[in-house]
Amino acid sequence: METLNPDSKPYIFLDEVQNIPSWEKWVNKEYELKLSYLTLSGSNSSLLSSEISSALSGRYVSVMVYPLSFKEYLSFKELVVTSRLDLVSKKIEISRFFSAYINDGGFPKVLEYEALEKRELLISYKDSILLKDIVARFKLKNFIVLEDIAAFVLANSPLIQSTNKLKNDFSISYDMARDYLDYLQKAYMIFAIKKFDYSLKKQNANDKKYYTIDVGLSHIFRVANREFYGADLENIIFLELLRRGFKLYYYKTDNDLEIDFIVEKDRKIVELIQVSKSLKESKTLKRELLPFEKTCQELQLNDVRRLVITEDNSHAIEDIEVINIKEWLLDLPSKH
Repeated sequence: METLNPDSKPYIFLDEVQNIPSWEKWVNKEYELKLSYLTLSGSNSSLLSSEISSALSGRYVSVMVYPLSFKEYLSFKELVVTSRLDLVSKKIEISRFFSAYINDGGFPKVLEYEALEKRELLISYKDSILLKDIVARFKLKNFIVLEDIAAFVLANSPLIQSTNKLKNDFSISYDMARDYLDYLQKAYMIFAIKKFDYSLKKQNANDKKYYTIDVGLSHIFRVANREFYGADLENIIFLELLRRGFKLYYYKTDNDLEIDFIVEKDRKIVELIQVSKSLKESKTLKRELLPFEKTCQELQLNDVRRLVITEDNSHAIEDIEVINIKEWLLDLPSKH
């Protein structure tokens, strides 16, 4: 529908705008003439390339849109949870939807499909990202290697991986391994976080840890009968922390103990987070709690929240908070 001579300034929405050559020139003109309110959307980082950022400098606000959070997922399912009472009274429904969420992921369209069709839709998303957002954009010739690397990283996410190891595992050059990982990130298929260090030079030299944009995408690459549940919980927590605006790192102590997330806000480390399916076994409890003290010693952290997110009931272990993952994802009011 077209409207001539509207009474007020119109809103214009342009989707997948990166596919239109020189679109930024038209947008810049439209902005300068103040003819409309503009919203642009796209599915890869070409929308924020340096040339475009220069052309539109100071004229735009960037918003990253992620797949559905668990709270949004429940909203799509028309289940409202706003209090701890809801968490208890609707426990069975919440648990059922959480199982579906962790199995199928958070792409909105997936909610409309039956089980077999969900997988086909996710495969079509994967093919579209690889072919349109990477192969076509970067004019790649080796699609098979790209798909193999994507399958490896997504199936094993979260994954600490060096470019050199990837080079050796796939018998490719270092430059190709580095570039293909970069392309997957630019297409928003994977994210990378660095190992924390007070030296930026060491941060950049250390191996990165890779996460998938959606656990549903990871599942289409995974082999049968292997247990990935704990990894999926960590990936879901990672995405939620990004939604909440935190900057994230992982950390390994001198004796190789790992902290899943070092959480930074406003240039200050505010939280150390471990993610675990359960703490009921003493061996698991010891493994998850030991890194906190060692990390605080090595990084000289005094006033920092220490948190374990798990499927167990919420409680505290000395000065370490333990919170149920559904409670944390739904961001319910404090008990106190």
